[in-house]
Amino acid sequence: MPEKKAEITYGSLMKDLKARHFSPIYILEGDESYYIDKISNYIADNVLLKEQRDFNQTIVFGADISAAQIIDQALSYPVMAEYQVIIVKESQNIRGLDLFEKYFAKPSKTSILVFCHKNGFVDHRKKMYSIAVAAGGIIFESKKLRDRDLPGFIETYLHTDNVTIEPKASQMIADHIGADLNRLTSELDKLLISLSENDRRVTPDIVEREIGVSKDFNGFELKNAIINKDIFKANQIVKYFDSNPKAGSVYSFLPLLFSYFQ
Repeated sequence: MPEKKAEITYGSLMKDLKARHFSPIYILEGDESYYIDKISNYIADNVLLKEQRDFNQTIVFGADISAAQIIDQALSYPVMAEYQVIIVKESQNIRGLDLFEKYFAKPSKTSILVFCHKNGFVDHRKKMYSIAVAAGGIIFESKKLRDRDLPGFIETYLHTDNVTIEPKASQMIADHIGADLNRLTSELDKLLISLSENDRRVTPDIVEREIGVSKDFNGFELKNAIINKDIFKANQIVKYFDSNPKAGSVYSFLPLLFSYFQ
């Protein structure tokens, strides 16, 4: 596999975009669609002014266009704008991918070409990807978050709105929703709306009221019951989920328990 630029994270990539430090090529790949959508949507909404987009921004699906057509578009000049933006969704379906090798060697300085490759990773053994990186292109790997990282993601997401959350509350949300970041952020946005301007703190009571997760029967309480050797409470929680399958599965708590006891 060709060497890639070190530590290209979502945070570092977004920092560069917000500073308008653009690369000529972005290859966004991986199993987590959330970050791919966030990056490509930011580029679509912020590189060009609204009045510039009709003539200088193209958003297409890979199955509907060939590599030759994309290259022709990228080699054309923007109309009364500094850049033109070309975003290809489902780029794994583009016909004639090998044609990009020549373009990647000398990409247009006035074109920003974005490939969105969801639900998998590109074949990095192909020469064109090492050529793209050498020319200043970015390859960003969007990986699924591990269950143990979800509470941290929740805390960081809420912190951007100056909201704090209690550890138990963040674990309740993580256990209930899981690693589907699009659904998770949708629920967090609803939670933000429910908060008053005077109290920007999320408690287990608020999570129970707004998301519908029991504050007494959840993975956080199961872990504490096991730690405290409270067999009665642990059995209560297990039986609760066995009797209420819509509330979730007790098996979803295994990563939480494993990470604590390993």
